[in-house]
Amino acid sequence: MSTEADFRTASGRVRGKGAGNGVTAVLGIPYAAAPFGARRFWEPQPAPAWDGTRDCTAFGPIAPQSAQLPKAPVWRPGDEDILTVNVWVPERADGGALPVLFFIHGGAYTFGSSAQPDFDGTALAHAGLAVVSCNYRVGFEGFGHVSGHPGNRGLLDQIAALRWVRDNIAAFGGDPGNVTVAGHSSGAGSVACLMAMEQARGLFRRAIAHSVPNAFYTAELAAAVTERIAGEAEVAPTPQGLLSVPPEALVAASDTVTAHCRTNPVAAVHAFDPVIFQPVVDGEVLPADPLRALTAGAAREVDLLVCHTLEECWFLHTVGAVREVTTEAGLADFAAALSLPAHLVDGYRAAMPDAPVLDRYLALLGDAKFGEYTTRLAEHHARAGGRAYLARFARRRNGARPWHTADIPFAFGNLDAAGADFLIGGAPDDHDRALSRRMLRSWAGFAATGDPGWPAVTAATTPVKSWAVPDAPLSADDTSTGLRALWRDVPFGLLRPGQPARHRPRGLSGAAGPASARPSARTDVITAPAVS
Repeated sequence: MSTEADFRTASGRVRGKGAGNGVTAVLGIPYAAAPFGARRFWEPQPAPAWDGTRDCTAFGPIAPQSAQLPKAPVWRPGDEDILTVNVWVPERADGGALPVLFFIHGGAYTFGSSAQPDFDGTALAHAGLAVVSCNYRVGFEGFGHVSGHPGNRGLLDQIAALRWVRDNIAAFGGDPGNVTVAGHSSGAGSVACLMAMEQARGLFRRAIAHSVPNAFYTAELAAAVTERIAGEAEVAPTPQGLLSVPPEALVAASDTVTAHCRTNPVAAVHAFDPVIFQPVVDGEVLPADPLRALTAGAAREVDLLVCHTLEECWFLHTVGAVREVTTEAGLADFAAALSLPAHLVDGYRAAMPDAPVLDRYLALLGDAKFGEYTTRLAEHHARAGGRAYLARFARRRNGARPWHTADIPFAFGNLDAAGADFLIGGAPDDHDRALSRRMLRSWAGFAATGDPGWPAVTAATTPVKSWAVPDAPLSADDTSTGLRALWRDVPFGLLRPGQPARHRPRGLSGAAGPASARPSARTDVITAPAVS
């Protein structure tokens, strides 16, 4: 296979370009029709066919959003052909079918794009994979509640892209029977949702999820968010009202609602973490939150690899994405908003006796939002009969923290990509490059064979691989060590409408705590704290 080549898809021929290292990149291939006009707020429809050979040497337009990401396309009103995939494939001397890695970008279900430089698939393709990434609807277009229309449209877009992989990846040398779906942050939340969705059954056999956010809406909360956005857009919260305004108006209205959430939240947690779009457990598109679904064995045939970083929310604090809490009173308000029980808050205080309130707050938020939920997905999947592996990103250097997003340039082998220096805390050194090679080999090995290189989680033990510099030994069992022991009986659950409490919650001085924060009788049913 030449590094510049034509390929035939079901919709027509496409032409890619050389990406270096013997890899061909084919970018911006439509996998579904433009989701606007008569198709707006509906499930994705098949992409129209084209004649001749389509030039696919540049990324396609991104979904409506206000974010301007480094070295990535900016959405402009009028951009409509946003549902595209990108493919990176290596030369193959033996002609054998390639394992497929399908990556879903993050961005709080509100922004982001597959064109971000740290998501370039060249290095993973060079390691022997067919790498696919996709753009999908985000923000209101993808996750806003519209009565009478399907919810979770962004997830339905991802399923349509996976069906494109099933039907077309063989033409690029990939194996449609050996697909691993991977994602980070809200992309990892999407992966977890796909594991719970019947529509996605059979489209992938493995899953990689880094930093899965514990944030899923009830239909009631999704409707309440829509009412708030419609009010800002000065339209009725009806299909007719919402369709009467262009996407850019709903983006602007959504941004306004987000900006006001710290003083006027729709759900209590929004006062601290104002992410207003999340997957909706509607009983139809998404039948249950992923933890409950995996506990019930809904995806036991799918191998699962999860990872989170040790200091997730320091990144969100640095970029101003979460509220700053620096006083004990503020920490009490935060605990009340998340219904955190007394022993958990007191336990972090005891474990971090000399730490400022901000450090304890960010540690609690990071574990509630990402760390504990991600870990439980692996444990509950294993207990239900699935195969699961757990890793933690712990690399520190020159003050650089193991925070949210720092792991992704390492796993993709993109330490020199534009913007990666901010994510990883400076220019990479030789130790960083060695860590990146280890992480990339782990992803490639798991996608190819289901084995990332360390023991799987069992019903009784939780082995943990630590991604660190220097390389760290495997932790044999993480079920009751350190701060994890404090979380043992703390349940999680769906987000619902509600204002945050403005006083210290009952129990933070050692009493039993609010009923909503007490352990659930069923360990598979998670009811609080719920965070976005």
